Amino acid sequence: MKIIEEFKSFILKGDVVSLSTGIIIGAAFTTIVGAFTKGIVEPLLALAGGGPNPKLTIPLTERLVEVKDKGPDGAEIVKNVNKLIELDIGGIIGAVVQFLITAAVIFFIIIKPYNMLMARMKKAEPAPAPAGPSEEVKLLTEIRDALKK
Repeated sequence: MKIIEEFKSFILKGDVVSLSTGIIIGAAFTTIVGAFTKGIVEPLLALAGGGPNPKLTIPLTERLVEVKDKGPDGAEIVKNVNKLIELDIGGIIGAVVQFLITAAVIFFIIIKPYNMLMARMKKAEPAPAPAGPSEEVKLLTEIRDALKK
């Protein structure tokens, strides 16, 4: 029976429950949150960016890079191409929205009910019985009784 109590204590620790629920719920809601981000957030970012794709970027610079390609005869061709280097703000906003949705789902469906359950369990535990008077109190009681005599 002691092993069962230890196992129960281990399972009901907050860090074990939080970690396991985070992994499970995160994996389960990845597709839902991804679909929400693709279906709602990215089109809104596309409106802000002014194009059909959510290309909300900040251009930094252009750089000449070598690109290797194959020609019609299969020979390797090296081309010099200007490549625009930019910050992808739309991708960052989409990732933040996806994270916040996942965190909210985990909090309201798992963590909040778990915290309420743990608070109820703490209230249900009986208070420890007093151990009795301390040695000082016993000594003072003896002194008082002696003085009364």
